[in-house]
Amino acid sequence: MSPQRREVRSAYIEWAKLRSQARYDLAASDLLHLPLAELGVRMEDLEITGPGGYGYEPLQQRLASKAGVATENVVHAQGTSMANHLAMAALVESGDEVLIEEPGYEAILAAAEYLGARIRRFPRKFEAGFQVDPREVERAISARTRLIVITNLHNPTGVRTSDSTLKMVGEIARSLGAHVLVDEVYLEACLDSPWKSAFHLGTNFVATGSLTKAYGLSGLRCGWAIAAPALAQRMWRLTDLFGVVAAHPAELLSVMALDRLPQIAARARKLLNTNRTLLKSFVDSRKDLLTIWPEAGMVAFPQLLSGHADAFCQLLREKYETSVVPGRFFEAPEHFRVGIGGDTETVREGLSRIGAALDELAAKR
Repeated sequence: MSPQRREVRSAYIEWAKLRSQARYDLAASDLLHLPLAELGVRMEDLEITGPGGYGYEPLQQRLASKAGVATENVVHAQGTSMANHLAMAALVESGDEVLIEEPGYEAILAAAEYLGARIRRFPRKFEAGFQVDPREVERAISARTRLIVITNLHNPTGVRTSDSTLKMVGEIARSLGAHVLVDEVYLEACLDSPWKSAFHLGTNFVATGSLTKAYGLSGLRCGWAIAAPALAQRMWRLTDLFGVVAAHPAELLSVMALDRLPQIAARARKLLNTNRTLLKSFVDSRKDLLTIWPEAGMVAFPQLLSGHADAFCQLLREKYETSVVPGRFFEAPEHFRVGIGGDTETVREGLSRIGAALDELAAKR
């Protein structure tokens, strides 16, 4: 009898796909979807099949220009999740150690586990504002560590890691011959503060991102990895196993979106500034929540001062028709993640209902 195959799955992604839906959805972490009409698409601009190969050249050029790198540094991928998978698969062999932040994004942990990595953790502590502490990284790393993984903005808290901190982490990694993978998908939402990809901080950095979260373009699945040329080539060869070639209509639409990105970003900025004001007012008014306020982005990660977030999230969804993400998916069961990228009236009403659910729980104590 053959041994049973080990199954690796993402409990969070399954929950997000099957059980997160509610009338007032504050569980989503992306921006309100951009209507196709706002891209100015004409049918004659589209084609079903393109040239294939390793990257559609017009898209490669635009992604390279956006990141300030050469096209040979760019690997187009189906969203940030696939970009992360490609980067880890190219850098990690079974049995290698991968050092990942805690709390962290569950799908990254699952991908590392799938690849057979030995997972080590370094803490991002609430009392330190969830900031990355290089001393904690240094304490957790070992001679077997091949990769350190950081999300910036941090998922689930939205906290930003400074370039100076990332450089220190990069030096720690370099001393052991390791790389640093920085998932920058939420950094795209820093629309009022110019930034450069962490790739520019050192030769052992790899950065991933996409148009998915900050711009309302999740359906395009336009993601990327930015890496040194030899590593980028290795990732391209891995796409032969996972996807072969991208859907050409999505490539064409992604080029159009990148050409209109300033206008799309202006839409995102207006919506997020309005919704962040609502969220800030809400969390400041609640004495039953502790929240590290993120400087940008569309998520926050409040902590309940009493009670378990699972019971709160269940009450909120079943009675108040509002969904947020239970913190257990991020290894922090006393927290929940709230997303404010939706339309403003949904966010306003959803926050009101969160307040009503909190009040009901308090009255029962």
